[in-house]
Amino acid sequence: MRKALKWIGMVLGGLIGLILIAAIVLYIDASVRLNKTYLIQAETVSFPTDAASIQRGRHLADVFCAECHSDDYRGKVFFNVPPIGIINALNLTSGEGGAGSEFTDANWVLAVRHGINPEGKPLLIMPSRERYNLSDTDFGDIIAYLKSLPPVNKKWDDPQLTPLGKIMIAAGAFGDILNVETIDHTGPRPVAPPEGVTVVYGDYLVKSFGCTTCHGKDLGGGRDPEPGSPPVPNLTPGGDLGKWNDLDFINTLRSGVTPSQHTLTHFMPWKYLGHMTDNELEAVWLYLKSLPAK
Repeated sequence: MRKALKWIGMVLGGLIGLILIAAIVLYIDASVRLNKTYLIQAETVSFPTDAASIQRGRHLADVFCAECHSDDYRGKVFFNVPPIGIINALNLTSGEGGAGSEFTDANWVLAVRHGINPEGKPLLIMPSRERYNLSDTDFGDIIAYLKSLPPVNKKWDDPQLTPLGKIMIAAGAFGDILNVETIDHTGPRPVAPPEGVTVVYGDYLVKSFGCTTCHGKDLGGGRDPEPGSPPVPNLTPGGDLGKWNDLDFINTLRSGVTPSQHTLTHFMPWKYLGHMTDNELEAVWLYLKSLPAK
């Protein structure tokens, strides 16, 4: 009996040792990745100053930026789970502590399209891989609007991650949290299609917004990378959307309630997608309807 207990103790001790070694390796891996400095050449983008472009940029920013950075773009606490860490979304205005007070044109490009801060370090959670798809015109109008915002004085602390948080990042528990690692920074720029109620323009909007992050690469369903999120539904004609029409789709994104009276959770950014125009939502609908049923 004592011999058996001894062997059990040795096995458990060995397993604990392996777990500790694995945790140390993951912690070091995350620390190295988070502190890596990237030298990326920012492409030149024109940021207009005319009223029409700024107004259009406001519309696009309400869709693409406000969810994380708040409706007045002062930033907000994006993620706060004490055992894992705290991640804040930046203040984008020109007020004290705001990106607009310190970002050069190149910094805007590198942050939004390439996922790095002015020091060349990776930005956490920033969906640059998706925003990389935005055309120069759309991107330029968005930044033109952000530059026009009234200043809000609000400084946010840099991300604070616990050892457990770093281990989870290295283990892939949060998905592609460091977009800078998965962008082809030297590849050709995506070609944006003309605006219109078309499948190709709907595809452009879906890719730029990042619907695949939660709904899966084929939009057949998945899970939001945020801890505690529920399963994410299938958006192809093989899911519930196959029973909807275009008005059902638009009303759901404007009200947060599906035709079956299911209320969407806060994990689904319907309020911000609902800022799209009817034509934009129609284009997205056409694209989703064109997908192979899953």
